[in-house]
Amino acid sequence: MEKISNDYRENVRVLDGLLGVGRSCDMVSRDYLIGGRRARLWVVDGFGSDSILERMGAFWLTLKPENVMSLTEMQDFLDRYITFSESNVTFDISDAVTSVFLGKSLLAVEGLAGVALMDAKGYPSRSVHEPPDGKVLRGSHDGFVEAVVPNMALLRRRIRDPHLTMEGHKVGSRTHNDAVLCYLDDKVDQDLLRKLRGKLLGLDVRSLSMAQESLAEAIRPKQWYNPFPKVRYTERPDAAAASIMEGSIVLMVDNSPSVMILPTGFFDFTQESNDYYFPPLVGTYLRVLRVTVFLLSLFITPAWYLMVSEPNRLPGWLNFLSSPEPVSLSLLSQLLVVEFLIDVLKLASLNTPDSLSNSFSMLGALVLGDFAVQAGWLGPEVLVYMAFVSVAGFAQPSYELGYAFKLLRVALLLVTAAFDVWGFCLGVVGIFVLLCTTKPLVGKGYLYPLVPFNGKALLRLLVREPISRDNT
Repeated sequence: MEKISNDYRENVRVLDGLLGVGRSCDMVSRDYLIGGRRARLWVVDGFGSDSILERMGAFWLTLKPENVMSLTEMQDFLDRYITFSESNVTFDISDAVTSVFLGKSLLAVEGLAGVALMDAKGYPSRSVHEPPDGKVLRGSHDGFVEAVVPNMALLRRRIRDPHLTMEGHKVGSRTHNDAVLCYLDDKVDQDLLRKLRGKLLGLDVRSLSMAQESLAEAIRPKQWYNPFPKVRYTERPDAAAASIMEGSIVLMVDNSPSVMILPTGFFDFTQESNDYYFPPLVGTYLRVLRVTVFLLSLFITPAWYLMVSEPNRLPGWLNFLSSPEPVSLSLLSQLLVVEFLIDVLKLASLNTPDSLSNSFSMLGALVLGDFAVQAGWLGPEVLVYMAFVSVAGFAQPSYELGYAFKLLRVALLLVTAAFDVWGFCLGVVGIFVLLCTTKPLVGKGYLYPLVPFNGKALLRLLVREPISRDNT
């Protein structure tokens, strides 16, 4: 670990080389003459706050030699003449260089031991408008942004409690991304907190190029075959604050507006912010409806295929289900083709400009659906069932869980087509076994509070309880 030397010229030469002065056009350096002593300031263009740096620079230039010549330590200069509150002194060159790339301003003064770091950064950031995937009819309409400092302020605004802890970490040996653990130190599960902190401290990655997704994949159990999400994300500060108040941990990563709520189990995905902005009875109805529709989306097409694949399998009053119109493709091929086309439309809609996306979605659905039926490729019954499946996928807020159900639905359909009734039963058992063997990131278990059983906790997840002292 190389230290700051007592030779000002050598320090300037080393820091200029490491910071890329003259090599990188966004690395700004400025020389001053402060009280008869040479000084140099380094800052990344776009990170430093121009107004703060200009105000401090104007003050330093007014200092007289008698104010500075008697000083020998940078700490003395910081205590007397650096007015910005978030400042510190370092003697480590590596720490100084990393801090500049994190957004701090670096000041070296001739004859003073050490260098000063001033956290006068102002990251480029968008406004805290409502996230598109978490809209509510009532309630707050702000949302997290890509900078971690404003996100912490949004949580502090809602939880004005001295027990609220923001524990900072640096992740990535090359990128040094900021990661912050947010929790109430008197309510959090300390064992769970130690495990999560140990995972962060023991992380050996170079960068978090995909922000929270890179971090989640680096610390999650290695189960590549398991599609169920191990983490619940939110961009809503009110949802994150409520989770913290109930003892959860929120993990924020710089450069991402989504925060992770831990621990996460399967039943946590049954909740949505709108449930809590309606009265308890209405919120419970919405939650039961969401869970019912989402479970139907998993089983409806495999169950329908099982019922109509063999004649005379259904009772008479259900005969209307067992007579799909004959078309060119087999029933299994139709279901698989429409599953594929729905995802193609989703991908195309994501890459379509906003001004054209609505028109494209309507045009694509009308052209593909209507023409496919008229050409005799697809039956109208298939389109009806797949339309329900597509709409039901948006009934819950987690895209990851939606795609997990989609993959399992296709697998269950293929197993049912191969082994008929036994295949359907085997697929249902396999899905349950997969759920039971899913390893959470941290916590008691993926199916908690069902396994291990906790009736009170399970009731709170399935039924919207009235707001009380312990239920936020």
